[in-house]
Amino acid sequence: MASLPVIYVLNGPNLNLLGTREPEIYGADTLDEIAGQLEDRARALGVEVDIRQSNHEGHLIDWLQEAQAQGARAVILNAAGFTHSSVALRDAILAVSTPVIEVHLSNPQARESFRRRSLIAPAARGTIAGFGALSYLLALDAAARL
Repeated sequence: MASLPVIYVLNGPNLNLLGTREPEIYGADTLDEIAGQLEDRARALGVEVDIRQSNHEGHLIDWLQEAQAQGARAVILNAAGFTHSSVALRDAILAVSTPVIEVHLSNPQARESFRRRSLIAPAARGTIAGFGALSYLLALDAAARL
């Protein structure tokens, strides 16, 4: 029996605090609740998700490289604060052939000026932002079709 295509969902710093961290901006859903929604949607789409979170930039880079090595269909990446500061993460996206979809719970363009610049967006296949937890589900729908 053939295995299902895998989509990595990588979450950056402080996203482990979802549900309690500034819920007026990021919503009340925890990362575990979002993961459950993604797993349900993935089953319906006929794909698997590999969902991870780290507060460490190097882990995200290693996982991007792993996604390519494992033949993942795509990576959904919420780089969180690294979106605006990590040249290394941007370079890692450019170094792999696996398509990356940038995702954000909030709309960075509607927030502080320093959040309006994404180092990730120019390297990503596309960006989905501003829809809360739905942003992840929309990104998964797109990734499953790549």
